[in-house]
Formats: sequence, structure tokens, C-alpha cells
Amino acid sequence: MSWVKEALNGLNAGKSVRVRPQGGSMRGRIESGQWVTIEPVSADSVQVDDVVFIRWKGNYILHIVKERGEAGLLIGNNLGKINGWANPEDVLGIVTEIGN
Repeated sequence: MSWVKEALNGLNAGKSVRVRPQGGSMRGRIESGQWVTIEPVSADSVQVDDVVFIRWKGNYILHIVKERGEAGLLIGNNLGKINGWANPEDVLGIVTEIGN
């Protein structure tokens, strides 16, 4: 089972999950294959600089909240790329722990 499916299954059940996401867009903050803990969250409690698990253009990603505004949440990666504005209802979880 992929890390995304594991995260979705746990979060949809209202549980915290520990997964090993793959990819390089968050390197320097989360390395590919590094353990992360994701917990369910209300988008209202998400702050700038939080890492969220979010539905984005048909995919699911971990990205940083760069700004909050009337248009929703501006998200981007840890390499300086800004993806764009996301709907708050697409926030599925928040990263609470990054470990080995």
C-alpha cells in the first residue's frame, strides 16, 4: 500500500498515521522516505509554515502553508516553489512529527 493510501485510510478513520512519503520537493525539511506523523486537522487551525497533507489537482501532497487569505491557503514546497491557492476543505491532515 502506498504512503498516500495509508495516510488517507488512517485520517479518514480519524486517526493519526505514521508514513514514509517519497519525493524530493520537501527535502531539507522532510527527506524522501523519512518517517512523518500526520494527524487529522481542521483547516481553521492551520497556520503559516505548517506542513499539511492536502488534496491538490487530483493528487495528494505534503506542502507548506505559505499564506492564509480569503482565497484559501497558499501552498508551496520547501525548495521555493509556490503551487497556488488551495481550498481549506482540501486539507486532510497536518504533520506533527518528522523523524527517522
